[in-house]
Amino acid sequence: MLGVHKAVFPVAGIDTRFLPATKASPKEMLPVIDKPLIQYAVEEAIAAGITELIFVTGRGKRVIEDHFDKSYEVEHVLRARGSQSLVELVQSIKPPGVECIYVRQAEPLGLGHAVLCAEKLIGDEPFAVVLADDLLEGKPPVLAQMVPIFSHYDSSVVAVEEFESGEASSHGVIDGRHWDERIIAVSDIVEKPSPETAPSSFGVAGRYVLMPSIFSHLRRVKPAGNGEIQLTAAIHSMLKDEQVLAYEFEGTRYDCGTKLGYLQATVDFALRHAEVHDAFDAWLRARVGAAGAVPGQPAPGARGTLHH
Repeated sequence: MLGVHKAVFPVAGIDTRFLPATKASPKEMLPVIDKPLIQYAVEEAIAAGITELIFVTGRGKRVIEDHFDKSYEVEHVLRARGSQSLVELVQSIKPPGVECIYVRQAEPLGLGHAVLCAEKLIGDEPFAVVLADDLLEGKPPVLAQMVPIFSHYDSSVVAVEEFESGEASSHGVIDGRHWDERIIAVSDIVEKPSPETAPSSFGVAGRYVLMPSIFSHLRRVKPAGNGEIQLTAAIHSMLKDEQVLAYEFEGTRYDCGTKLGYLQATVDFALRHAEVHDAFDAWLRARVGAAGAVPGQPAPGARGTLHH
């Protein structure tokens, strides 16, 4: 069985969809209630047994390093106020035994290039890739669902979910055949196809557990028309040499790279937050009316289809 102890967090991108909020602060630091998106992603990785967190950063991302660094000043002020519980909360952001490592992506050349920037830190080990703006909520956490599958089959695994008709151009889309209820043997993967040419209704959901052989494919693939190196293209190349699996994760995905997905996450998480859920639920019901669907209870989607 292969263990997975390292995760790559590509956080170098500049997100124009949240300007002006992201002009001086990274999109990964946008808070959902009281934690930034990047912290939810890190907590998910740690729950899966990850002990080395590799952040691929860029200009203007220093605040991410500061967030996971020790803050003597904040802790001193909190202790002086007698707020020991808050001291422990701040210290828990990076648990003991977990290491944070930072590497720069000098140019915005795509997700595949960002992963390639971490090659020397990964070495010849399997690793996870976690996209923080895909906020995934699952029990157990989604990455913790994926790592045992990776270890059991000794194969790279990508998380997928069914998408609505017409949304293919927002996803990497897989084709393949089901091995069981949730595991698909991937035969093809394409980046953002048109709805008419999409091979299935299963799109990649921002979580990967990859063999280190992905690096040789990343070095060989041709950049896309915009000059970016796509991770999807490298996985497509990888399929010629080895098995790749897709996993229909158990849980909910919030696309916090969009305003709508970010707002949906904020509402759902607020309705389950121990400190505010009762008051927020009462306010929301008074605001929108008690009739209709209860917020925070997304209806389960039907299973997607694979075309052969």
